[in-house]
Amino acid sequence: MNDAAPHHPDARHVRHVLVLPDRDAAEEVAEALTERFGVAEEPQLVRDALAGEDDAEDAQWLVVVEDPDAAHDPARLHDLAAEYEGWREAE
Repeated sequence: MNDAAPHHPDARHVRHVLVLPDRDAAEEVAEALTERFGVAEEPQLVRDALAGEDDAEDAQWLVVVEDPDAAHDPARLHDLAAEYEGWREAE
C-alpha cells in the first residue's frame, strides 16, 4: 500500500485575506491589487460583521485574493493593506 500523499496540481494555491476598516478602503485595495499586482481574478469583497455587533458601522471588510501560483508576496500585500489602515490575515 502506498501511503504517499497524491500530488495535486494546485498544491501551491494560496488564498490571501486582507482586512480593511470599511468598504471604501476594501474597494480601493481591490483596485490597487489589479493595478499594482496584476491580479487576474477579481478579488472578492466580503463584509465581516464583528462578533456581537449589529451596527453596520462596526463591520470590517475582507478582500479575498486567490493566488493559484503563490505568486504574490505576503509582505507586499500586508504593506498595501496597511496603507489603508488594514492588514493581511495570517493563514
